Amino acid sequence: MTPELHPSLEHLAFLVGEWQGLGVVGYPTITEAHFEQEVSFSHDGRPFLAYISKTWLIDDAGSRLRPSATETGFWRPGAKPRDVEVMLSHASGVVEIYVGEVVFHKIELTSEVVARTETAKDVKGFTRLYGLVDGGDLAYAIDMAAMDQPLQAHLSARLQKIA
Repeated sequence: MTPELHPSLEHLAFLVGEWQGLGVVGYPTITEAHFEQEVSFSHDGRPFLAYISKTWLIDDAGSRLRPSATETGFWRPGAKPRDVEVMLSHASGVVEIYVGEVVFHKIELTSEVVARTETAKDVKGFTRLYGLVDGGDLAYAIDMAAMDQPLQAHLSARLQKIA
Protein backbone atom coordinates (compact mmCIF):
# COMPACT_ATOMS: atom_id res chain seq x y z
CA MET A 1 0.00 0.00 0.00
CA THR A 2 1.44 3.37 -1.06
CA PRO A 3 1.51 5.92 1.76
CA GLU A 4 -0.26 9.24 1.37
CA LEU A 5 1.77 12.01 -0.25
CA HIS A 6 3.16 14.42 2.35
CA PRO A 7 1.09 17.66 2.26
CA SER A 8 4.19 19.79 1.61
CA LEU A 9 4.63 17.98 -1.74
CA GLU A 10 1.21 18.76 -3.23
CA HIS A 11 2.76 21.18 -5.74
CA LEU A 12 4.95 18.28 -7.00
CA ALA A 13 2.26 15.58 -7.00
CA PHE A 14 1.98 15.58 -10.81
CA LEU A 15 5.53 14.18 -11.03
CA VAL A 16 4.89 11.05 -8.95
CA GLY A 17 5.09 7.87 -11.00
CA GLU A 18 7.14 6.10 -13.63
CA TRP A 19 7.92 7.86 -16.91
CA GLN A 20 9.51 6.67 -20.16
CA GLY A 21 10.34 8.34 -23.44
CA LEU A 22 12.85 9.66 -25.93
CA GLY A 23 15.17 12.64 -26.08
CA VAL A 24 18.11 14.27 -27.77
CA VAL A 25 21.48 15.29 -26.34
CA GLY A 26 23.98 17.67 -27.88
CA TYR A 27 26.60 20.26 -26.97
CA PRO A 28 29.49 21.92 -28.79
CA THR A 29 31.88 19.43 -27.19
CA ILE A 30 29.87 16.27 -28.01
CA THR A 31 28.14 14.75 -31.03
CA GLU A 32 24.34 15.02 -31.07
CA ALA A 33 22.62 11.73 -30.23
CA HIS A 34 19.21 10.33 -29.36
CA PHE A 35 18.42 8.52 -26.13
CA GLU A 36 15.75 6.50 -24.38
CA GLN A 37 15.00 7.39 -20.78
CA GLU A 38 13.24 5.93 -17.74
CA VAL A 39 12.47 8.23 -14.79
CA SER A 40 10.92 7.46 -11.43
CA PHE A 41 9.53 9.91 -8.87
CA SER A 42 8.48 8.04 -5.73
CA HIS A 43 7.68 8.79 -2.09
CA ASP A 44 7.26 7.01 1.21
CA GLY A 45 5.09 9.58 2.99
CA ARG A 46 7.99 11.76 4.14
CA PRO A 47 8.47 15.31 2.74
CA PHE A 48 10.58 14.49 -0.31
CA LEU A 49 10.37 12.68 -3.64
CA ALA A 50 13.04 10.10 -4.44
CA TYR A 51 14.22 10.45 -8.05
CA ILE A 52 16.16 8.20 -10.39
CA SER A 53 16.81 8.59 -14.11
CA LYS A 54 18.48 6.09 -16.45
CA THR A 55 19.25 6.68 -20.12
CA TRP A 56 20.50 4.62 -23.06
CA LEU A 57 21.88 5.89 -26.34
CA ILE A 58 19.78 4.58 -29.21
CA ASP A 59 20.27 4.12 -32.94
CA ASP A 60 18.05 5.50 -35.71
CA ALA A 61 15.71 2.50 -35.37
CA GLY A 62 15.29 3.12 -31.61
CA SER A 63 17.36 0.13 -30.49
CA ARG A 64 19.50 0.58 -27.40
CA LEU A 65 23.20 0.88 -28.19
CA ARG A 66 24.60 1.26 -24.66
CA PRO A 67 23.84 2.74 -21.24
CA SER A 68 24.35 6.48 -20.97
CA ALA A 69 23.75 8.87 -18.05
CA THR A 70 22.28 7.92 -14.69
CA GLU A 71 21.28 10.42 -12.04
CA THR A 72 19.67 9.99 -8.66
CA GLY A 73 18.55 12.31 -5.92
CA PHE A 74 15.74 13.99 -4.05
CA TRP A 75 13.15 16.68 -4.74
CA ARG A 76 12.11 18.58 -1.60
CA PRO A 77 9.72 21.41 -0.78
CA GLY A 78 11.38 24.80 -0.46
CA ALA A 79 10.83 27.56 2.08
CA LYS A 80 7.77 29.01 0.30
CA PRO A 81 4.68 27.03 -0.77
CA ARG A 82 5.61 26.81 -4.48
CA ASP A 83 9.37 26.47 -3.99
CA VAL A 84 11.35 23.32 -4.66
CA GLU A 85 14.90 22.19 -3.86
CA VAL A 86 16.52 19.44 -5.91
CA MET A 87 19.70 17.49 -5.14
CA LEU A 88 21.12 15.22 -7.85
CA SER A 89 24.24 13.10 -8.16
CA HIS A 90 25.75 11.51 -11.25
CA ALA A 91 28.04 8.53 -11.69
CA SER A 92 30.23 10.87 -13.78
CA GLY A 93 31.35 12.63 -10.59
CA VAL A 94 29.05 15.68 -10.66
CA VAL A 95 26.64 16.74 -7.91
CA GLU A 96 24.01 19.44 -8.50
CA ILE A 97 21.83 21.42 -6.09
CA TYR A 98 18.95 23.39 -7.58
CA VAL A 99 16.39 25.86 -6.32
CA GLY A 100 13.26 26.66 -8.21
CA GLU A 101 9.58 27.30 -8.35
CA VAL A 102 6.53 25.30 -9.38
CA VAL A 103 3.77 27.20 -11.18
CA PHE A 104 0.83 24.93 -11.97
CA HIS A 105 2.51 22.07 -13.90
CA LYS A 106 5.73 23.89 -14.81
CA ILE A 107 8.99 23.79 -12.83
CA GLU A 108 11.93 26.12 -13.40
CA LEU A 109 15.21 25.20 -11.69
CA THR A 110 18.57 26.97 -11.50
CA SER A 111 21.69 25.35 -10.10
CA GLU A 112 22.90 26.93 -6.86
CA VAL A 113 25.82 24.55 -6.42
CA VAL A 114 27.67 22.32 -8.85
CA ALA A 115 30.43 20.21 -7.30
CA ARG A 116 32.60 17.71 -9.10
CA THR A 117 35.29 15.20 -8.45
CA GLU A 118 38.82 15.76 -9.71
CA THR A 119 38.23 13.53 -12.74
CA ALA A 120 34.75 14.83 -13.69
CA LYS A 121 34.13 17.20 -16.59
CA ASP A 122 34.46 20.91 -15.84
CA VAL A 123 30.78 21.76 -15.34
CA LYS A 124 29.87 25.27 -14.10
CA GLY A 125 26.07 25.45 -14.03
CA PHE A 126 22.66 24.28 -15.23
CA THR A 127 19.08 25.33 -15.68
CA ARG A 128 16.22 22.86 -15.99
CA LEU A 129 12.67 23.39 -17.17
CA TYR A 130 10.04 20.68 -16.65
CA GLY A 131 6.36 20.77 -17.54
CA LEU A 132 3.31 18.80 -18.48
CA VAL A 133 2.46 19.18 -22.17
CA ASP A 134 -0.37 18.01 -24.47
CA GLY A 135 -1.77 14.68 -23.40
CA GLY A 136 -0.14 14.78 -19.97
CA ASP A 137 3.40 14.00 -21.14
CA LEU A 138 6.32 15.34 -19.11
CA ALA A 139 8.70 17.40 -21.23
CA TYR A 140 11.94 18.93 -20.06
CA ALA A 141 14.97 20.85 -21.29
CA ILE A 142 18.36 21.21 -19.63
CA ASP A 143 20.86 23.94 -20.41
CA MET A 144 24.47 23.56 -19.30
CA ALA A 145 27.60 25.70 -18.92
CA ALA A 146 30.66 23.45 -19.13
CA MET A 147 34.02 22.88 -20.78
CA ASP A 148 34.58 26.64 -21.29
CA GLN A 149 31.20 26.96 -23.07
CA PRO A 150 28.46 29.40 -21.97
CA LEU A 151 25.07 28.23 -20.70
CA GLN A 152 23.25 26.68 -23.68
CA ALA A 153 20.96 23.83 -24.72
CA HIS A 154 22.27 20.41 -23.71
CA LEU A 155 19.41 17.93 -23.74
CA SER A 156 15.66 17.59 -23.87
CA ALA A 157 13.10 14.80 -23.78
CA ARG A 158 9.40 14.00 -23.76
CA LEU A 159 8.26 11.25 -21.40
CA GLN A 160 4.97 9.39 -21.10
CA LYS A 161 3.64 8.21 -17.74
CA ILE A 162 3.68 4.40 -17.65
CA ALA A 163 2.69 3.82 -14.00
